Amino acid sequence: MKTVAQLLAEKLLKISALKLQPANPFTWASGWNSPIYTDNRRTLSYPEVRTFIKIELTRTILEQFPEADAIAGVATGAIAQGALVADALNLPYAYVRSTPKDHGLENLIEGNLRQGAKVVVIEDLVSTGKSSLKAVEAIRNAGCEVVGMVALFTYGFPLAEENFNNAGVKLVTLSNYDAMLEVALQTEYITKDDLETLHMWRKDPANWTPVR
Repeated sequence: MKTVAQLLAEKLLKISALKLQPANPFTWASGWNSPIYTDNRRTLSYPEVRTFIKIELTRTILEQFPEADAIAGVATGAIAQGALVADALNLPYAYVRSTPKDHGLENLIEGNLRQGAKVVVIEDLVSTGKSSLKAVEAIRNAGCEVVGMVALFTYGFPLAEENFNNAGVKLVTLSNYDAMLEVALQTEYITKDDLETLHMWRKDPANWTPVR
């Protein structure tokens, strides 16, 4: 029987929300070469996948963070998923911008989180964790308690684990890099040679150089 992590990885690969190209790597905005590219916004266009994610995010929050009384999404990728989950849980919702608005009230947080609220943050993807934890910092600065974060997918970088530990944030993810590799190999999306390349990349993604 497949795990939730494997089921979601399978769905993300099927709709190309996860793309693997070991032989023709992508270049991330950070400048890193990468054999994987993730765009979980694509899940919104597929009702079955969207509903699966909503149900699993909701279940995870009820199991892991039952004390939560508000939900916050991280812009832009998790705005919609956060709203869906908040609606399912009938909880207040807000989302956190990457930078404050440059006009009007110059909000960093859109919506209203009451002082002292116990907030679960929804994220679509965790790489190093820096942008995710910036949202946590903004929510804490607004006088709220972040009880945890739930994300759709993580690359599982040791740096991310270190960053979350240092910030005192419990991170729970629906799927992850290892589950994705298992599914990709089983479905012949990748070969065993590709698997070795993908493992090598994760060990040192900042300095990984593709073999042409």
